[in-house]
Order: sequence, then C-alpha cells, then structure tokens
Amino acid sequence: MILPSLPVSQVEVVVCDCSAQDAERVFACLCAHFESDRHPADPPHETGTDRPTMWTGTYDTAAVPTDTEEHHRPLSAPVTVDVQGSPPAVRLLREALEETYTVHQVGVEAGDQEVQLQLRVEEPRGRH
Repeated sequence: MILPSLPVSQVEVVVCDCSAQDAERVFACLCAHFESDRHPADPPHETGTDRPTMWTGTYDTAAVPTDTEEHHRPLSAPVTVDVQGSPPAVRLLREALEETYTVHQVGVEAGDQEVQLQLRVEEPRGRH
C-alpha cells in the first residue's frame, strides 16, 4: 500500500486482523499520546461482511493531546498494525505502543523520506 507523502510528524496507521474492540484499544493507546483524526464518538465497528475489515487513522507525533487519559484495556488477540511515515515519527509511534504492549516488527519497507512497518501488537506476557 503506497500512500501520498505525509507531513514529517504524521503517521498513517492501518489496523487489521482483529476485532473492532481490539482496534479501538490500539487507537485509544495512540490517542493518549498523539493528536489524531480519529474521534472517540466514532469507534471502529464491524462491517458485517465476510471480508476482512481495516481501520485507519492519522496521528501527529508532534502534537500531544491535553485532555486524554489512557486506561489500559487488554487486547483479546494479537493485532496487525501497519504504519507509514517519516522514520522519526514512526519511531515515536512505535515507542508509544511499546509502553503498553509487546510489539514485534513483521516487515519493513524503507525509502528515502518514509518508512512503512508492519507490526504485530499483543499483550505482554503475564498480563491478560
């Protein structure tokens, strides 16, 4: 998936291979660290089809929200998270996920100005 070039501090996030509730938990984790185009009043929802569902959001790693409080809600299963943006912005977003979850890098595509990572996000061992 190739997306148009993003501003240097923004990261495009695609969450898939999970339930709508787990997608919402990943987005809530990220929204506790960065401003986003995702609105709490519009949580992810299932499409009701047999096709896989993907949810997207854009996060500005230079803008910290002022009124967001993160309450950890455990994931029911591992989640696939694709991220694309400048290397520094992607690093900050990954570090935010790593504060709450165990994050494994599954794939990477790197260019001159942007990097795209596929991450596997799951509950840390011993926490369920």
